[in-house]
Amino acid sequence: MIKNDQFLRACRGESVERVPVWYMRQAGRYDPDYRKIKEKYSLLEICKQPELAAEVTLMPIHKLGVDAAILYSDIMNPVASIGIDFDIVKDVGPVIHNPIRSASDVERLKPIDVESDLSHVLETIRILDRELEVPLITFAGAPFTLASYLIEGRPSKSYIRTKTLMYSEPKIWHSLMGKLADMVATYLRAHIKNGAKAVQLFDSWVGTLAPHDFKEFVLPHVEHIFASLSDLDTPKIYFPGVSSGELLPHLGSLQTNVIGLDWRVSISEGRRRLGGKFAVQGNLDPYVLNAPTSVIHEHARRILDEGMMEPGFIFNLGHGLYPEASLEKLRELTDFIHAYSEQKIAAGVTL
Repeated sequence: MIKNDQFLRACRGESVERVPVWYMRQAGRYDPDYRKIKEKYSLLEICKQPELAAEVTLMPIHKLGVDAAILYSDIMNPVASIGIDFDIVKDVGPVIHNPIRSASDVERLKPIDVESDLSHVLETIRILDRELEVPLITFAGAPFTLASYLIEGRPSKSYIRTKTLMYSEPKIWHSLMGKLADMVATYLRAHIKNGAKAVQLFDSWVGTLAPHDFKEFVLPHVEHIFASLSDLDTPKIYFPGVSSGELLPHLGSLQTNVIGLDWRVSISEGRRRLGGKFAVQGNLDPYVLNAPTSVIHEHARRILDEGMMEPGFIFNLGHGLYPEASLEKLRELTDFIHAYSEQKIAAGVTL
């Protein structure tokens, strides 16, 4: 049963007693207990064991005191159900054994079967729905980010195969993106049906596109996902990844509640570019966590002061936590965010 709904209220732009906070990749390698688990099991092996995946999801709730949990999973999980053969390779990332390179490759992709192929994910969600006292966020990779892995065959810095297909074969491109968008919408709907209290769409690499290319080749498919879920009251978050500030003015059509910001655009400027249509989430540079505590608090205070100028703000990082992050500094940061924002809101200075 949820006892702390600050996160959900902030997603909807409602009043809060303090700014809610969670961290992308908050269940991860910075935690020594998680590293011990990873000595025995791979990421995909953990995901296939609902009790263990739930345990890992719960770790940062107990250790950091954050206001939301995010499902321990991977954005690649659902693509196995549509016919993609992949592994998560240590120090590399997703490696695709049957990459998408042609129209026939796209045509062979089948519709997702969440209940049969991803029942372990749904069971993890159900376990967490019973055990959590804060909202559970589940997630999916957005079509462009997934396509970049499926086409390149592995992580890329140039996205040369992806962009070549996009520019040279737009019909094939949109066919692939359409299938991925349908997959994501079906996957997230199943999450919500089984207990997810919010969903986030990660578009980690879409910032590599020019705004006009984003509008033509990506935005219609992101719109389709959120439109497909618009009958559900569950809060929805779109995170357009790093270096995505120039894309923000083009997101006004999305039927979502929250837009995640990276650290390259301020909270105030992000809100301006979004036209005040959404709650916002972000956006501390994760590597600020390497600095002394006083510096971390200084950066957090600046973000909080801007975020609390209007309702609808969730504190987070501008990207995911890295393995070298300090558990102790994260705990201290969470406490600081709560105490500082609670004091300011109680005094009527903000929101």
